[in-house]
Amino acid sequence: MNTTLDRVAAGTRTAARPARLSLTLNSRLAGQLDGAWWPYSRDLEAELPALAAALDEPWGRITRVSVNPGRWPVIPHTVPVDGRTVHVDGRTVHVGWFTEQDPDKLILLSYTVGRWDLLVIPPETEPAAAARLMAAATVPGSVLTAGVLMANEAVIGRGVRDARRREATWEDEGGACMSPFGNAIDRRNLPLPGNGWR
Repeated sequence: MNTTLDRVAAGTRTAARPARLSLTLNSRLAGQLDGAWWPYSRDLEAELPALAAALDEPWGRITRVSVNPGRWPVIPHTVPVDGRTVHVDGRTVHVGWFTEQDPDKLILLSYTVGRWDLLVIPPETEPAAAARLMAAATVPGSVLTAGVLMANEAVIGRGVRDARRREATWEDEGGACMSPFGNAIDRRNLPLPGNGWR
């Protein structure tokens, strides 16, 4: 069982966009991930305030975030969470990066809860694929890592794209007949009475 949160962080640059987030419910089964986050962009400064605000109630104040620099073009040292600047006693999240960290994972630290690991779904992901990833990342006790989930989705996504391509070819060819070898056959070459269709 999982929880999906769509909350808007007040006073942030992305105030109109809720955090797309799915969390594993509290369970005695510890897994590799505690949920999934699907940001709208690769701009941490724009995306982290909504995420931190959405997690305030269930997890408490997020104080630190760790990412792999391979997925984020700019990594700020701190990000204001409540829309105020760092120098005016505004709440901030400190951001760190580690090349050894799984590139598809975000690590969050909180005073009240401790450490939480989220799968980061790339912003350009199609909604159906993102839904599959969010569901997979919230399975209590799952031993699948962020990298494994992303690799699995790449295989599933490739299969879905191939099926769509085959269906489009079928439609484009007017429902063409196929040989047992997967090649299109001209209807005139079929061994039918009168060489026609009824």
